[in-house]
Amino acid sequence: MCCAILNLSLIIFWGDTIMIKLNISLGERSYPIYITADFNGLGKCCQSARLKGKVVVITDTNVDKYQSEQCIENLAEAGFEVIKYVIEAGEKNKNLKTVEEIYKFLISQKLDRHSTLMALGGGVVGDITGFAAATFLRGINFVQVPTSLLAQADSSVGGKVGVDLEGSKNIVGAFYQPKLVYINVNTLKTLPKRELQSGLAEIVKHGVIRDPDFLDYIDYNIKKIFNFDEDILKFMAKTNCQIKGNVVEQDEKESDLRAILNFGHTIGHAIESVYNFELLHGECVALGMVAASRLAYHLEMLEEDSVNKIVDVLRKIGLPIKLNGIKVDEVYNQMFHDKKIKDNKLVFVLPKAIGEVIQCNIDDEALLKKVIGGLGE
Repeated sequence: MCCAILNLSLIIFWGDTIMIKLNISLGERSYPIYITADFNGLGKCCQSARLKGKVVVITDTNVDKYQSEQCIENLAEAGFEVIKYVIEAGEKNKNLKTVEEIYKFLISQKLDRHSTLMALGGGVVGDITGFAAATFLRGINFVQVPTSLLAQADSSVGGKVGVDLEGSKNIVGAFYQPKLVYINVNTLKTLPKRELQSGLAEIVKHGVIRDPDFLDYIDYNIKKIFNFDEDILKFMAKTNCQIKGNVVEQDEKESDLRAILNFGHTIGHAIESVYNFELLHGECVALGMVAASRLAYHLEMLEEDSVNKIVDVLRKIGLPIKLNGIKVDEVYNQMFHDKKIKDNKLVFVLPKAIGEVIQCNIDDEALLKKVIGGLGE
């Protein structure tokens, strides 16, 4: 194995496998992120993390058809005893009942505290698997193998795990860091276009909150992204992980800075819940970013040109920028079930400029309903 420095990351050569390696520095909870174009290095990366014992690969009915065989084959070749568990795909299954069924399966397989749960799938699989790992036997090893753009860009990095309860998204959960994250960008080729578009919402978010040049890069390369250009996808994954990783390193448990990652989520999560998860997460975040940007404009924080640029990039990606007949009162009321509410006041992350955001407590009901209603115009 040999390495070379590349923009605060490493290029690793393991046999024929070339990987970008980043590190999330959280003291004893630090872990590497590997970015590559196949599963050929997965077993070696798990060995490098000193994992041993049984590995339970948890995936869903969609991902299982395309990714499980290669993933499990590589782990077995590296000497791991691998067991597969498949859950039903979809946000509606991200609940405590699914977690209970996973617990029962793990007990039947006689897992011990040296065992590992590996999440092979998108954000739902990652959140459920991570929550099960955090709570089974008071915590066992956890590995993220994200296969959706949304998970590769956002949810697989940072240690937030959890499930939904009674219509409130991620209301039950924990902070639990994985032992490693392994990103194979070619898993994106199996996704429907709508899923890719959804994932790009979180990528746009990263550009708006921290890196205007990255937002320009996404804008310029939209066509290549949808053509699965490997170099573009790897650079995009690396930049996303660096942006989010830098924020998480400074604020692991969202006491301050990490809250900026919620740009677009306060209204977005409310829309997601009110519409019973019929819209994809990224679609709701896109709508939330549009509303939050317009809210910043009405508060004289953000220039209209910047609002238009954010909306235009989302439009070019194919993400929704309006929701006809939006249920204004229901969305407004649902926001008060958000985990991030403080002293019964809504907390918003609002842009002052592309690349710079701040947190604000806002209790102007008329203004909030105006921007929510504006999504329906």
